[in-house]
Amino acid sequence: MCKNLGISRASFYKWKNRIQPEQERINIEISELVKEYDERFSHILGYRRMTEWINHFNHTNYSKKRIHRIMKKLGIHSVIRKKRKKYNSSKIGEIVENKLERNFYASAPNQKWATDVTEFRVPKTGKKLYLSVIIDLYDRYPVAFVLSSRNNNKLVFKTFDKAISENPTAKPIFHSDRGFQYTSRAFKKKLKDNGMIQSMSRVGHCIDNGPTEGLWGIIKSEMYKMYEVTDEALNSEFPIIYPIPKNRRIEKYKEKWSA
Repeated sequence: MCKNLGISRASFYKWKNRIQPEQERINIEISELVKEYDERFSHILGYRRMTEWINHFNHTNYSKKRIHRIMKKLGIHSVIRKKRKKYNSSKIGEIVENKLERNFYASAPNQKWATDVTEFRVPKTGKKLYLSVIIDLYDRYPVAFVLSSRNNNKLVFKTFDKAISENPTAKPIFHSDRGFQYTSRAFKKKLKDNGMIQSMSRVGHCIDNGPTEGLWGIIKSEMYKMYEVTDEALNSEFPIIYPIPKNRRIEKYKEKWSA
């Protein structure tokens, strides 16, 4: 190779020995960052998000492969959550078609909202809590959220009323699953009175409401490890469960969901 390049072996090895220590130094720096962020995020980051956080906050451009290799060497990995199938039954005449059709892209705020309710348990007591959230598909950020000990119409209606109170002129496509709250006449009237178009997922197709399903996954697999949820959380609402500023997550939603 040296002959083909027209350089001496001595020059090549001098160059090689000069570069190698620099790469090792950088790898050591990356290793320290990986350990720091792994500790800061309570061991919840996989190599993709680890790469995004490190590059974002340190103004670097390390590759995912490099971060993955270093994480593997350090024995650091994220928690993998188990996926569950979700089925919702509904009465004939109460459902509407899926107008969203998995097009989760929005070019402006308040064009498309998605909602759902999820159940989780308080770690110490085993008590069930229900979290109702409405997210704007423009930036995947919560428009409104309510935490309750009961999964009923009041929970969903209160979430909707909060969203409207903060966005009184919004008239988005409103997407949900076929839960009993969303198929009720009272809720349909709320949508109609506010000039919103209703859209519903098909039975057994969680991906039809993919953004909210993804949000639940984040909460259940990550926030449990960062915060200890107690009964007092009922009076403190969402920030205890999902205390992430609007610009904290570095997601590529438009590319991910419009592909």
